[in-house]
Amino acid sequence: MRAGPSCRRLLLGVALSLVPLAAQTSTETSIVPLAAATSIQQVATPWAGTSYKDLHREYQNIFKHGNRNAASHLWSKFLFERASQMTHERFVHMFSGFCAVSGSPVRPSVYTRYKLTLDKVDGTGKTAGFMYYCCWPCVCDTQDFIRVDTKTVQTQSGERVYRFAVVGNPCDHPEELQKPFQQPFRGREWSTLARDAAEVRCENGVLINAPLSDHGYVIINMFFDLPEQSPENQGALAPSQPVSEPQPGRMSNIGGIQFQDETEFKPMCEDRARNGYNSGMGEIFRKVAGISPISIPSKKDSCLTGDASSDQCSATSNAPKSLA
Repeated sequence: MRAGPSCRRLLLGVALSLVPLAAQTSTETSIVPLAAATSIQQVATPWAGTSYKDLHREYQNIFKHGNRNAASHLWSKFLFERASQMTHERFVHMFSGFCAVSGSPVRPSVYTRYKLTLDKVDGTGKTAGFMYYCCWPCVCDTQDFIRVDTKTVQTQSGERVYRFAVVGNPCDHPEELQKPFQQPFRGREWSTLARDAAEVRCENGVLINAPLSDHGYVIINMFFDLPEQSPENQGALAPSQPVSEPQPGRMSNIGGIQFQDETEFKPMCEDRARNGYNSGMGEIFRKVAGISPISIPSKKDSCLTGDASSDQCSATSNAPKSLA
């Protein structure tokens, strides 16, 4: 699968948008470019952060034009710029400190960890992983809009392929940020995304300061590996546990790791949709992510573009024509 025109614009624009970082704060005094043209430039000034609490202390340096609503790409950018200063373990830990959907700071724990199964952007199927949320409605919004892509990152521990949660580029249609809509909160008053998600800013079709995945989508957090998953097995899909009676808040366990499973929240997500998304982020993230949603190609198309493996393509070619 090749990046479309909007993704190519985004790839070009993100490199340009990162150039003035040296002048932004006293902690970002110089930048060292990586070799790859689309790699995210590295901040040379040392960052002493060792835990998610240190990341939270950078809030005012990260969000300069408004609040964090639907702007988790800026948390991600801050971490990518310092990846070369961190070990693999520290890099992964830092991404657990914020919510991909709301942008809220998060305290990572078994109670904020959720297991989801999402589509891969290249059309080669689904993959399971963990995400950390501020509240349960983020599960529903993730299922509707977030997909999974990869990006190779160089940390102190070496180069590694990571999976990331991604959305489409809202700046494909920047005019949508100015359209009035009714929020389910504040007495259903009228607002705009330009007001409620002020850090979602566009320039020439580019989402300013957005880090990009391998297929050119906006990275809003990491898609964390389950036990036994690795880059070598391409995040093998873990079997889902059937749930006969969903119980939100019930803890599940895989390989000694506790979490809440997305299947427990199916009735609550359905009820939330019927009531106009009147909890969590309401319409803000959904409207931003819905401007240019990711279109997943068929597995057959993925074989033609070389994204699917030979085994996956063999299975496709042997399937009945009605299923291929």
